[in-house]
Amino acid sequence: MNHTDSIPWYRRLHRFGQTNLTEDDPVKCDLEFWKKYWKAAKIQGLIINCGGIVAYYPSKFPLQYHAALLGENDLFGEFNKAAREAGLVVIARMDINCATKEFYDRHPGWFARDKNGEPVMTQGRYVSCVNSGYYKEYIPAVLEEIIEKYHPDGFADNSWKGLGRNTICYCENCKKKFKEDYGLDLPVQVSFDDPVYRTWIKWSYECRSENWDLFNETTKKAGGKDCLWCGMINGDPFSSVGSFTDVKALCERSSIIFSDHQSRDTLNGFEQNSVNGALLRMAGEENLIVLESMAHYFKGNRTFRLTAMPTKEITAWMQTGIAGGISPWYHYIGGSTNDRRQFKACLPTLTWHEKNEKYICNRKNLANVAIVWSQKNVDFYGRDDYVEKTAYPWAGFCRALSKAGIPFLPIHAEDINKYADRIETLILPETAILTDIQQNSVCDYLKQGKNLIITGITATLDEEGEHFTDSPVYRLLGLKHTGKTIGAFGKQDGNWMNQEAHNYFRLPKVRHDIWEGFEETDIIPFGGGIRIMESKGILRPVCSYIPSFPIYPPEFSWIREEREDIAPIYAGTLDTGSRVVYFAGDVDRCYGKERIPDHGELLANSIRWVSKDTVPVSVKAPGHINVNFYKQENTYIIHLVNLSGCNGPVGTCEETLPVGPVIVTFHSDYTGDLKAQLTVAGKIVTLMGEEEKKSFIIEALDEHEMIVIERA
Repeated sequence: MNHTDSIPWYRRLHRFGQTNLTEDDPVKCDLEFWKKYWKAAKIQGLIINCGGIVAYYPSKFPLQYHAALLGENDLFGEFNKAAREAGLVVIARMDINCATKEFYDRHPGWFARDKNGEPVMTQGRYVSCVNSGYYKEYIPAVLEEIIEKYHPDGFADNSWKGLGRNTICYCENCKKKFKEDYGLDLPVQVSFDDPVYRTWIKWSYECRSENWDLFNETTKKAGGKDCLWCGMINGDPFSSVGSFTDVKALCERSSIIFSDHQSRDTLNGFEQNSVNGALLRMAGEENLIVLESMAHYFKGNRTFRLTAMPTKEITAWMQTGIAGGISPWYHYIGGSTNDRRQFKACLPTLTWHEKNEKYICNRKNLANVAIVWSQKNVDFYGRDDYVEKTAYPWAGFCRALSKAGIPFLPIHAEDINKYADRIETLILPETAILTDIQQNSVCDYLKQGKNLIITGITATLDEEGEHFTDSPVYRLLGLKHTGKTIGAFGKQDGNWMNQEAHNYFRLPKVRHDIWEGFEETDIIPFGGGIRIMESKGILRPVCSYIPSFPIYPPEFSWIREEREDIAPIYAGTLDTGSRVVYFAGDVDRCYGKERIPDHGELLANSIRWVSKDTVPVSVKAPGHINVNFYKQENTYIIHLVNLSGCNGPVGTCEETLPVGPVIVTFHSDYTGDLKAQLTVAGKIVTLMGEEEKKSFIIEALDEHEMIVIERA
């Protein structure tokens, strides 16, 4: 037996493929084409549609809907046989969120109900309830049938989470279970003002996690300890709150992660996929394999399932994901080949990935800047406005770090202590809800002389976002919230007749280091709101506030007043040696939303200043280069992805703008001669500099590069 065969599939496979079968594929799918494509794409595993909402095999369960053109065929069986012959691991894809009227008529108690007792429907199908016999009895029986007939290595489920938080299920199963678990009747409406609704939110997460455990118990019992059931997890914890996906809890449960985060969205850039990989792995186990479904069909502001995404859009998303620790998984819709342009897009990247696979797994992320996330904060502080309150501040810092060429770790608030020994700079963007334990972790971190950036009302609310708390973090910083605000918070009308957000920062004559690069201006645009603070400690204001004034007509656009008594930003060095920047003004939210370059440079400057030149790798280039830095035994690995010119509308990236020279500087604890290999260009570059600080130059960077640095 080959040694690798003794290692479970979920610990050794790094390239997957999926042709998401459609109902006409039993008669139209070109299986011979796909058999050749699997080989060309260098994949190791295949995800094949099997059962649930549509069955692609002859099932003994008469109520399981079969693909419209399946007839007497067994399309899953045919794909499974061909994949096995090709030496591929097979994952059976499920989708269990809804069923037909015939099914509903036979088991009406298994489906979600609205407040009036009517069934909840989507696209003519009946939505199944996560607490019903559909999930607890029927789906486990279907999983057992599939294992008995085909012996797949595991399962992936696309729609396992049921209804989202804006639709309360009032079926008898939910009524009974909520009463048993919490002694309460279901909430009467969707409202975070209702404490019962807030309890229902927490309970709904628990119900999904229960089903996750049930399905895994089922597949392991029927198919062996390595037959895993993997529900899809989105890499964005901000959007995941709507579907009750507890990203932290589920990553901790997982031996491998299947991420359904197919492409960039309108809020984030390509750098988000680098964040996705690090976030999902650091939330669980650092060397977990994270497979991500990567759309090759056109997915922009409008989606066209059967035609190709631009090649550069596909490759930029794949490459930033791989750089962040994602294992690629191509995703096509339909087994026919109407638009053949999409099939060539990923092949060079996958071929390179296979060749360099040994450098892409089992490694430690050397980033020492960390940015904190918490779904509890998104749920109970963000509430109905979570994008504005929580997602924009997060995106603002992520974008600023990426554009500045600074690698970083996205970590959960629970993991501050877990990763404290490798973090030098901690960023808390509008993390209003931190538990007492998490706040103490921040305080302990500061007492070690580590550095902090904190914004807005971070660490001020209780765990349901209801009441302000006395925060030890602010006592340590010598800051106090007055409860007063000024400026423009939240959504703002961009009409020129609305002047509320037409405000500015005044830069002082004697300037703090965070204003490097702003020497030729005395003001910068703001557009946001400020929490008015009192400072009784070392942190001092580094700028002042210019309140809003008319935008239009231009003759009226002159500064009416200046408020030197209001500080948008505080900075200083604590007695412990910790450098701290506190943003009372929501620059992070403004940059995440409006992408004003001055805001991005200000955030980046703040990170550079607090970091005290401890960032382990830095990049200087005439463009946007996303950076990740790893160590693997005696090898350093630096991933660079060129995102210059990639910030057009979602789904429409047509070209990368090559940039150069790219100057990379990194800290090394190796002694003696080192060699640096460019794995994309196939070249050796010369290292320069001191023993502990080395640099090299890449004359021109096209799409991406991975540099492997080893002892000569």
